[in-house]
Amino acid sequence: MDPNDAFSAAHPFRWDLGPPAPAVPPPPPPAQPVNAPRELEDLVAGYGVRLSTVARISELGFTSSTLLAMTERELDDMMAALAGLFRWDLLLGERFGLRAALRAERGRLMFLGGRHHGQSGSTLDIVSQEVLSDEHDVALSGGGMADDDIGRRMLTAGKKQEKKGSAARKGKKARRKKVDDLRLDMQEDDNEGDEDGGGGSESTESSAGGGGGERQREHPFVVTEPGEVARAKKNGLDYLFHLYEQCRLFLLQVQSMAKLHGHKSPTKVTNQVFRYAKKVGASYINKPKMRHYVHCYALHCLDEEASDALRRAYKARGENVGAWRQACYAPLVDISARHGFDIDAVFAAHPRLAIWYVPTRLRQLCHQARSSHAAAAAALPPPLF
Repeated sequence: MDPNDAFSAAHPFRWDLGPPAPAVPPPPPPAQPVNAPRELEDLVAGYGVRLSTVARISELGFTSSTLLAMTERELDDMMAALAGLFRWDLLLGERFGLRAALRAERGRLMFLGGRHHGQSGSTLDIVSQEVLSDEHDVALSGGGMADDDIGRRMLTAGKKQEKKGSAARKGKKARRKKVDDLRLDMQEDDNEGDEDGGGGSESTESSAGGGGGERQREHPFVVTEPGEVARAKKNGLDYLFHLYEQCRLFLLQVQSMAKLHGHKSPTKVTNQVFRYAKKVGASYINKPKMRHYVHCYALHCLDEEASDALRRAYKARGENVGAWRQACYAPLVDISARHGFDIDAVFAAHPRLAIWYVPTRLRQLCHQARSSHAAAAAALPPPLF
């Protein structure tokens, strides 16, 4: 007899454990708020932004929330950082696609936020948004808001907007004043070339004061010998020539990007190159300054020994940069005389000068020298046979 059967017969009541209990499923993840921004990959999906570009943006530490809170100028800085740090070619469609995706996401969040607060999804101005948010907060706290309080808050919000507008206008005035100062510096350089003064700065009448006051203005560059580093807050001529080499590298980058995208490629340093330099952070390179000293750089490229000798001579005499700049014209006219006074051909034949436009003043001096040479040749007596 089976002992198990005997045990069963002796003990007719047994515990019925039944089937095993099913495994308890893990709790679902907490649901995100309806008006929470989506991930960056989902946000730009369908707008032509490559996943590799999204990865580069994420490597810089940007998230969808960060991008949604950024202004248009900050977005441009971020895209410039992609090109400057990663050498990443951001396609034109990606730039517009990223902006369109951010606009669409802002509209979606605004619509969901309006539904959440029981408001319509229409676009509200900034003042109305601040007033409505204050009313909502007071209603939730159980208090009421008087009409005078509402009017006071709307007036305060309006004043804030006025302050923002005045700050923007002051910023424009400051930038305009900086450009005017640079132009005045360059005019002083031209005027000082004909004077006998020897200082590196001169007193000019202050246009801001309007009362005839005087203030000291310093030139951005001083005459230095080859290899000499300028002191104080001034730059030497080696640094000036280095800026032209940087412009050449920026032109090569602009050309490679244009060829990659199938656009027309510039052959000379144009406004497009200066805009690109500003985007990548080289705002110290500007068109007026580089056009102002381009003939000095031409002498440095065509005859470096003559350029160095001229620098040493003017440094020894204590001349200012304006006088040195004017003195750089004569050697270039002599060089053009050996090529039929065709200064454009001289620039085009040199690989580092071919990317720069010939200054108008230099072309005029070469034309005057050609006319004087022709007049002198005509005045000579005919040869005797």
